[in-house]
Amino acid sequence: MALEMKVPSPGESITEVEIASWLVKDGDYVEKDQAIAEVDSDKATLELPAEASGIITLKAEEGDTVAVGDVVCLIDTDAKKPGGDDAEKKSEKKEESPEKAEAKKETPSKPSTPNQEQDKKTYATGSPSPAAKKILDEKGISSKDVKGSGRDGRITKDDASNATPSMGTPGTGSRGSERKKLSMLRRKVAERLVSAKNETAMLTTFNEVDMTAIFELRNQYKEQFKEKHGVGLGFMSFFTLAVVRALELYPDVNSMIDGDYMITYDFKDISIAVSGPKGLMVPVIRNAENLSFRGVENEVKRLAIRARDGQITVDEMTGGTFTISNGGVFGSMLSTPIINPPQSAILGMHNIVERAIVRDGGIVVAPVMYVALSYDHRIIDGRESVGFLVAIKEALESPEELLMDNDVKRALEL
Repeated sequence: MALEMKVPSPGESITEVEIASWLVKDGDYVEKDQAIAEVDSDKATLELPAEASGIITLKAEEGDTVAVGDVVCLIDTDAKKPGGDDAEKKSEKKEESPEKAEAKKETPSKPSTPNQEQDKKTYATGSPSPAAKKILDEKGISSKDVKGSGRDGRITKDDASNATPSMGTPGTGSRGSERKKLSMLRRKVAERLVSAKNETAMLTTFNEVDMTAIFELRNQYKEQFKEKHGVGLGFMSFFTLAVVRALELYPDVNSMIDGDYMITYDFKDISIAVSGPKGLMVPVIRNAENLSFRGVENEVKRLAIRARDGQITVDEMTGGTFTISNGGVFGSMLSTPIINPPQSAILGMHNIVERAIVRDGGIVVAPVMYVALSYDHRIIDGRESVGFLVAIKEALESPEELLMDNDVKRALEL
């Protein structure tokens, strides 16, 4: 019996996928639930498991775009699992037939033409002298591009000295190239980013944050936090809870445009931009307003592991009312992040560097991070955008008071 395997729906609103790669070959025996292919949608890369055991026949090629519900392979469920006898495999090796061998013997070799005009060129033709070769190597010029004036066409030192590279003459390094089709996920990301630039009135405002208070809290409590909760006390929990507080103060930043209407949400679903093996992914921390420091850190760790292992689902990346992007992990000092549509704003985190700042009338050295807020000026005005970023700065510089209600151990559940 031949079982038809059809493309399942990866999620709502997705009508087609692309065969990114087959993990098996045509004619292979597959086990039930074995991953047989990776398929790309416009939101994620997912594995396609075999629905039964048997011999597989592929009906689509890598790179093909297929609609949800289309048949991509057949599985012969009546087929027996191969025994794998090495002796039989060796006997299957084809030997050359006696007829072909005899034909080779009888095939006469191409006769030489004694009257053919002899080539007047010698081994010296086109070959540079040692001194000429050194000069050509220094200039990056191939000996093939130089005509020799010496005996029998040999390239002399004068020939090399007078040789000049022509416009566009390639050097001695590799000049290879590779043409590779972008995955459906990468194409969709590119489309959305261009759309965000073209269809929003995007502006970016900047500020700087003195991270001293957070450094001191982490140094004092991170070991207790990890020992009790099994997860590290990172910067993302501070930033996420600072964003939640700022969104409560400036609800317009937690809004989206829908035609002639503005939709404002009373919940805070925070998208976290992470780098996965298939490119940028943006999983969502749902209802971040209800989470503690421990809750945020657990969610960030869980989603990051799933993105890294390619197990993230479409549902886990759908939605989100605000995005946090951390370019600092790659060493970025400052950037203008692009809005993640249909959201209206995105916060960019950057690296932390010791800088000279003024504190209490004196110059001190402190760990400082530059932060950036890109926002859609169609619904967020300058007052809201600047006030929002200042609110984040205040919370990060006074976390004990504004994020922990002056009770650090209770906030960290220690």
